[in-house]
Amino acid sequence: QLDDPRVQVVRQPVNGGKGSALRRGFALAEGPFVVVQDADLEYDPADFEQLLGPLLDGSADVVFGSRFQSGRPHRVLYFWHSVGNKLLTLASNAVTNLNLTDMETCYKAFRKEVLDSFELEEARFGIEPELTAKVAAGGWRIYEVGISYSGRTYAEGKKIGWRDGVHAITCIARYAPSNQRRRSRRTA
Repeated sequence: QLDDPRVQVVRQPVNGGKGSALRRGFALAEGPFVVVQDADLEYDPADFEQLLGPLLDGSADVVFGSRFQSGRPHRVLYFWHSVGNKLLTLASNAVTNLNLTDMETCYKAFRKEVLDSFELEEARFGIEPELTAKVAAGGWRIYEVGISYSGRTYAEGKKIGWRDGVHAITCIARYAPSNQRRRSRRTA
């Protein structure tokens, strides 16, 4: 419905997963900043101002939106999703030496050069821990800002499940900065 010549709609011929769509979008992005926005609108585009603030003022290279840091409105949903998210964030923080509160957040904003500095591999939701680990390994300046959240139920179309959590643990280990250094030495 947007009528703006700067907006290009790109459709994937086959649904290859979130990671596949992000890799394609990142490759096509031309501006200085890139913000991830899922189509389901669980995350409010009105929060772009908060996300872009630290990038625009030059204090950050990457900004994560946190559903847990803000005190901003968020829909209360599944207890076990919250526990799983906190455990995945803890595991990611342990291997990246970051102190994020919400590694699995959709809302991530980047300076374009950050995304151009590494190759992404994951096709599905493993893209979240992969992005986090590769940003951490690159030594980029990371900020976190509070965002609102209006999550969906499974009846409303929520797709993530426990198998995605298990795969995320695998990705946290695979893309840990120490493993990335070993992988890059092998290919050099």
